Amino acid sequence: MTRIRVVLADDHPLFRDGVARTIADHEAFEVVGQGGSAEEAVNLVQDLLPDLALLDVSMPGSGIEAARVISRTCPVVKIVMLTVSEQDDDVMAALKAGARGYVLKGIGGEDLTEVLQAVYRGDSYVSPSLAARLLAEMQAPADKLTKTSQPLELLTAREEQILRLVAQGQSNKEVGRNLNLQEKTIKHYMTNILQKLQVRNRVEAALLAREHFSDKLVS
Repeated sequence: MTRIRVVLADDHPLFRDGVARTIADHEAFEVVGQGGSAEEAVNLVQDLLPDLALLDVSMPGSGIEAARVISRTCPVVKIVMLTVSEQDDDVMAALKAGARGYVLKGIGGEDLTEVLQAVYRGDSYVSPSLAARLLAEMQAPADKLTKTSQPLELLTAREEQILRLVAQGQSNKEVGRNLNLQEKTIKHYMTNILQKLQVRNRVEAALLAREHFSDKLVS
């Protein structure tokens, strides 16, 4: 069984540890990283490229700002906010930043894992007490990338490394072997790369890379 990989960020260690245990105790999940600030959350997500990022809204640096950066640089990662804030402005800001879920901290452990699994499958979720008036906003393409003339600048160092090898004609298996990573990990990175570059397949990504890197590609 492939587990859902989660990065958790909250600046209250006791609460964070409790949530981490609740998630890790469920057979569907694996907590791969924990942080206490927006900066740590972004770094962890970019380094680990988990399936889900569970973020506190009010942690240092702003969980909403972290969501904004993550949705732009790691669009394959689904974001859920876990917070005490019921302010409409926070809810709307989080959704516009790219969050797929907005969950209040009073939620029970079983309900939380159900929400996380639903978001992982592609659903959206807002705690019922925040009212149905906000649900329509969740359909807005908040997590779509802003068009840029240099989309390859959005890639992390690891993603650029992978794309350079793909542009040389290497398969996912060959790239994984060269970088000492599993083939499924390379596939996960490639999904993220394709979304960032807004291309349909690895051939288009390789062509874009060749145009951008030109003679900088290693032969």
